[in-house]
Amino acid sequence: MNVLVWHVHGSWLTSFVQGPHTFLVPVTPDRGPDGLGRARTWQWPPTVRELSPAELREADIDLMVLQRPHEIELARRWTGRRPGIDVPAVYVEHNSPHETPTDTRHPLADRTDITLVHVTHFNRLMWDNGRAPTTVIEHGIIDPGHLWTGDEPRAAVVVNEPVRRGRTTGTDLLPTFARAVPLDVFGMRTEGLGDHLGLPPDRLRSRDLPQSSLHPAMARCRMYLHPVRWTSLGLSLLEAMFLGMPVVALDTTEVREAVPEGAGVVSNRLDVLQDAMRGFLADPADARLTGEAARAAVQARYGERRFRDDWERLIKEVTR
Repeated sequence: MNVLVWHVHGSWLTSFVQGPHTFLVPVTPDRGPDGLGRARTWQWPPTVRELSPAELREADIDLMVLQRPHEIELARRWTGRRPGIDVPAVYVEHNSPHETPTDTRHPLADRTDITLVHVTHFNRLMWDNGRAPTTVIEHGIIDPGHLWTGDEPRAAVVVNEPVRRGRTTGTDLLPTFARAVPLDVFGMRTEGLGDHLGLPPDRLRSRDLPQSSLHPAMARCRMYLHPVRWTSLGLSLLEAMFLGMPVVALDTTEVREAVPEGAGVVSNRLDVLQDAMRGFLADPADARLTGEAARAAVQARYGERRFRDDWERLIKEVTR
C-alpha cells in the first residue's frame, strides 16, 4: 500500500516505516514542520519516499495517517482527497490531553469515519474521544542493544526544551534529584539549564547530542531518571530500558505499566526516588541486575515486531 504520513515524531515514525508498505512523506522547499521529508538523523528504509504537495496530488494513496488536527485540511488541499471519506484514514494521538486531564475533548471526537489511535491506554482513558472509534497501539522500539555499562556515576535524563516545558516535564524537580546523584540531561535546547536551575556543572550537565551518539552516552550513566509529571509515555524511558538501564521514575501516566516490579523504582515520593538513586550509585551490581530486568520487560511488551503486527491488523481493518 501507499501510506501518506507526515514526519512529526521521528522516533515513532522510525519504527512505523519499517513496515511492508511504501510511505509517502511530504516535503517542502523550506523543510518546515509540514514538509520535513525524510529523517536526517534516523535510519529509514528506501520505501520512504519524499513527495512535494504537487506530487501528492497525482499520487496513489491507500491510507492517510494523520497526527495533527490541521493535517485533515492539509491532506485535502495537497491531495485533492478527503481523509476518511475519499481515502481511508487513521489519526495517531501521541499526547495526553493538556488543557485539563479529564475534560479535554479530542479534535476528532465528532467524527466516526477516522479511527483514533492512542499510544497508551492511559491516554485513551483521559481524552474525551466522543463518537470517534478508538483503539490503542502501544509503542514499539527498534532494539538498540544492551549497551549499558554504568561506568559514570550519574543519572541520565532525556527531555527536550526543559526550560520552556517546566513543571510538565519535572524540570523544577531536577535540583532535588541532583542532590542525590549528579545528572546528565540530554535533549534539544538543554543548554543553560544548569544556570537556570542554579546548579553547577558537577551536579548537572546539559548534553545536546546527535541521535547516533545519544544511546551510547546514556548507557554510560549508572541509571535513568524519568521525572515527568504529565506527558504521554516517553519513548526515551523505553529506550533506556532497552539499553539495560535501571529506571527511577515518577509514578505518573503510563509509567507503572511500563516499569514492572524489579525493573526499577517507581514512586511519587521524592525521598523514595532519591534513596533509590543513591542505592544504584552505591551498588553497581544491583543496578546491572535491575537494568537486565528492565530490558527483559520492555522487550516483552514494547518490541518492534509486536508494534508492526498491531499496525498491520489495523491497516487491514480500515482499508478492507
